[in-house]
Amino acid sequence: MKNGVVEQGWEGWGHPKIGWCEGKRIWVGFGMALLVQKYGGSSVANLERIQKVADRVAESRRKGNRLVVVVSAMSGVTDGLLKMARGLHAEPSEREMDLLMATGEQTTTALLAIALQARGVAAVALTGAQAGIVTDGTHTKARIENVTPKAVEAHLRLGRVVIVAGFQGQTMDGQVTTLGRGGSDLTAIALAAVLKAKRCEIYTDVDGVYTADPRTEPKARKIAEISYDEMLELASTGAKVMQARSVEFAKKFGVVFEVRSSFNRARGTMVKTEAKSMERVVVRGVSLEKSQAKVTLAGVADRPGVAAKLFTGIAKAGINVDMIVQNVSLPTGGRNSKAQTDITFTVPREELAKVRKFLEPFRRSGGARQILFREGVAKLSVVGIGMRSHTGVAAQLFQALASARVNIQMISTSEIKITVVVDEDAGPKAVRAAHREFRLGKRG
Repeated sequence: MKNGVVEQGWEGWGHPKIGWCEGKRIWVGFGMALLVQKYGGSSVANLERIQKVADRVAESRRKGNRLVVVVSAMSGVTDGLLKMARGLHAEPSEREMDLLMATGEQTTTALLAIALQARGVAAVALTGAQAGIVTDGTHTKARIENVTPKAVEAHLRLGRVVIVAGFQGQTMDGQVTTLGRGGSDLTAIALAAVLKAKRCEIYTDVDGVYTADPRTEPKARKIAEISYDEMLELASTGAKVMQARSVEFAKKFGVVFEVRSSFNRARGTMVKTEAKSMERVVVRGVSLEKSQAKVTLAGVADRPGVAAKLFTGIAKAGINVDMIVQNVSLPTGGRNSKAQTDITFTVPREELAKVRKFLEPFRRSGGARQILFREGVAKLSVVGIGMRSHTGVAAQLFQALASARVNIQMISTSEIKITVVVDEDAGPKAVRAAHREFRLGKRG
């Protein structure tokens, strides 16, 4: 039977059957492993690199694997589209921006499918919507609500390599949405989860997760395996290897994935469920998140409900707040004076305009006596599940930064992470000091 799968063939679990797809004999069957691979923008930056990715995918297909491949836009394309849009309007509509930005991944998807077809590999390109990715209606930062991969499964049954445009989906009423920065990782993890893939491989321009950014700390070394929680903390505090939401999704659905380079054959870093052996390492890695801003509201009334009103409004404005510190001061103006407090929090620098726009009416309405904005700060974090059973980690970090003459502006801790705010210019020096203090560098 052509354009389908014949019923005759080798018997037994693990043996492929012979079928036809698009007029060509193919190998299909229950025993073939399903892999999900994701290639980032640098891996598909130009036609030459797309050809190399096609070679890699074709090789994996020849080994008998069934493949779903998720791709990002070619490096620089998204920035180019954004520049064109802002050349026409200073604040373009988020709905139209999603429609525009989604074309970057769709271009790569079609080109890779064509490159595979030129190699005699049956391949089909799908948009995020065609792949069954359903999101909420939050434009530019949508969240996946459901994945119904009927079309993906149908193409896999026909022996095709399925190329899916990452970073995008569609609402129930047909609106195109995008998943935010790093959203192609999330697409790959979500598909791996719903398709019950044997494994998920995240290909990028680095060959794994390192103890620190090698561009900042030359002695950083690759980590062989890391827990979901450690990877989540590193991803959310500046490590750009993976998007934090992708790691969170992988943990929720138990998707083991490997971060590796598309430019070599070296093994990468496995991200998986926490193991007892991981606790022996007190600090797993150091991350630095630059381009942050610090906002301080001075003279805020110290009474129940004020902080709730402030941060509820900030959340509704779509502003991503991270570290929050509150200092309560006692009344100093006599018997009838009221206690006041100072609230300080950090936001990405790109969100500062939104913050100013929201907070100015808050101040004028008597919500705060004064608002101070400070750019040029960064967040340094040390992460490790071993912190749960080891004491003195914070003291070690603070001493290391003091010896390096790095001033700490804010401190936040969790069970497996310590984060401090420092001047952005001092960030690299702080990373090297922390990396050296916890002996994370290459041995020998």
